Amino acid sequence: MSDSDFLPEGTLRGLPGPLPPGERILWRGAPSLSGVLLRAFHARLVMLWFAGTATVLAIGAAASGGPARALAVAGPTLLIGVAALGLLSFLAWLVHRTTVYTLTDRRMVLHVGIALPITLNLPLTRIESADLRLFSDGTGDIPLRLPPGERVAYLHLWPHARPWRVGRPEPMLRSVPEARSVVALLAPALAAQIEGSGEGVAKTSTRAVEPAATGRASAAPGRLATAGAR
Repeated sequence: MSDSDFLPEGTLRGLPGPLPPGERILWRGAPSLSGVLLRAFHARLVMLWFAGTATVLAIGAAASGGPARALAVAGPTLLIGVAALGLLSFLAWLVHRTTVYTLTDRRMVLHVGIALPITLNLPLTRIESADLRLFSDGTGDIPLRLPPGERVAYLHLWPHARPWRVGRPEPMLRSVPEARSVVALLAPALAAQIEGSGEGVAKTSTRAVEPAATGRASAAPGRLATAGAR
């Protein structure tokens, strides 16, 4: 039995309910497993820390007791490091497995959370800007800037939040595959919402950021909602 068996008829996984008439899905996706492991859980740094600690311990032990003593001292540290990487890999898989990002022509929906999933409904009219940080493997982070006063708890969002933006959290699509194509769909959808609301004409721009690229589109006010997952 899958989690979709508990949803109301006509509801896709990751959406709070059936799509209203006239609304259409432009894209659906999830974070890449490697992106969550390496950039959200910082597996490289964890691996380097344990390797460095084991090396220092081994050098000290080898000076007093030889190679056998060095292996006996460094071995447990390396085993703990391997276990830590295994745990991080499992958590990254859970994030990859339980997350659904859905872009329609009216909103962005983030279904996130492992133990306590929530569904964050972001009408495009409540998104001020959407940026792109592109990585060498083609995946990218897409943070969504909300208007002042619209707050979502940082801890509820993490790891689907822009790093270090705790005072004014920004929901973020984390390490999505083919991120440039996703932004290419999101930018005109934001522009269409602005033109439809009569607030003005949306402006989009792209600028190089080492080693990434950033695209931005403005949007007009609407409504933001957060709901627990069904």
